[in-house]
Amino acid sequence: MAHPPLLPLDKPLTISPERIGRIIDVLSMIAVGRLEPQFTTLPIDTQDEFAVLEETLNIFARELASTRQENDETLARLAASNRELEEKLTTIEQQRMAIQDLSTPIIELWEDILTLPIVGVVDTQRSVEMTERLLHRIVQDKARCVIIDITGVEVVDTMTANHFIKMVKAARLLGAHCVVTGISPMIAQTLVQIGVDLRDVQTLGSLKEGLRACFLYLRKRLGTAPAPR
Repeated sequence: MAHPPLLPLDKPLTISPERIGRIIDVLSMIAVGRLEPQFTTLPIDTQDEFAVLEETLNIFARELASTRQENDETLARLAASNRELEEKLTTIEQQRMAIQDLSTPIIELWEDILTLPIVGVVDTQRSVEMTERLLHRIVQDKARCVIIDITGVEVVDTMTANHFIKMVKAARLLGAHCVVTGISPMIAQTLVQIGVDLRDVQTLGSLKEGLRACFLYLRKRLGTAPAPR
């Protein structure tokens, strides 16, 4: 856009209050973030030196509006990406919880009797998760007996055995009688060889024997359990 030549300095430029007022209004709109063209476009009616300032302000307002639009679009994309990421993380957590529930189910075998069948390797993290879930179910169901069945555990070392002992002790603190079942001859021999002391834990060979032991315990202590078959 061609602008008129600058006026000589010895000829002062007279600006109408209306033009000054329009610039003030535009600057006020920019200051409060109103960058729409209808609020920030100055009409240029007179081609003089002041028109250069008016046009410069128009260009500045347009570029500022364009930059803000780009920033808003970028922020919107980031927000959408964050929402998508949060949804994926939520899905992953739900899947993890579902897998955890499947890998460590807690089953109510009978009234007042819960069983925790364990399959696979028991490390520290899994032991903590199983213990937390078991204690929660004991309180929730007001269970009086718990059977921890390790038939599906192929290898039991000192650390694994200690996890079971801690689990039993934690359940006892909530008033539940605990029985560990599924002790195979090989696991029994291994426990003896590594010197694990299970004298304070009632251990039985099968889940059926564990259920019978729980029936006997309830009959003896509470007089409410059905007779074992």
